[in-house]
Amino acid sequence: MSAGIEAAPAAFVLLLVVIDPFGLTPMFSALTAGKGPNERRRTAVKAVAIAAAVLTLFVFTGSLLFDYLGIGLPAFRIAGGVLLFLIAVDMLFVRHSGLTSTTLRERSEAARRDDVAVFPLAIPLIAGPGALTTVMLLTRGQNLAEMLLVSALAMAVLGITLGMFLAAGRVERLLGETGVNVITRLLGILLAALAVQFALDGLRESLPGLVGGFAADSPSR
Repeated sequence: MSAGIEAAPAAFVLLLVVIDPFGLTPMFSALTAGKGPNERRRTAVKAVAIAAAVLTLFVFTGSLLFDYLGIGLPAFRIAGGVLLFLIAVDMLFVRHSGLTSTTLRERSEAARRDDVAVFPLAIPLIAGPGALTTVMLLTRGQNLAEMLLVSALAMAVLGITLGMFLAAGRVERLLGETGVNVITRLLGILLAALAVQFALDGLRESLPGLVGGFAADSPSR
């Protein structure tokens, strides 16, 4: 997927699905339970600001890192597609693994912390493996203008996330657990399709003859 202007809506939806502000809001409420309104607001702002800095760093340095390691774009698209598909499966079954949530030991550690903004909110809940993989997939091999566009789209999604955190109580009362789960499942379906497309793009670039042969042999509708 290119990150050009024409693909900006698709890139925005992908980032929205992967970061998943709707699914993060109940986690934010649980992690900040017992804190006053002002402290919860500070925690939300700090967590989103740190996540924004991490995502921006990966937008502009991710390609350099993979060039240094000798990892090509097709290989990263295939690996990224597989990772995003695993996250989509978690979303579809509304289950929490280390990809989409914190592990049991991480939750135990977070419970003993006074400040949960950096860990586990900013990392790994907001700027987690899926979000970092996505921004690098969208910017790998792109020019500076497209990197700036992806960064702006990521900031827009983080703005939505911050708004959801600040209105966490009202959102939970409005949607309830069932409403949040329904939205998560719908977003999971979208993410699964996008993940498969990333993997197919990588395979097409790596094995053009094989993938092209499959496409040519498939019956037309």
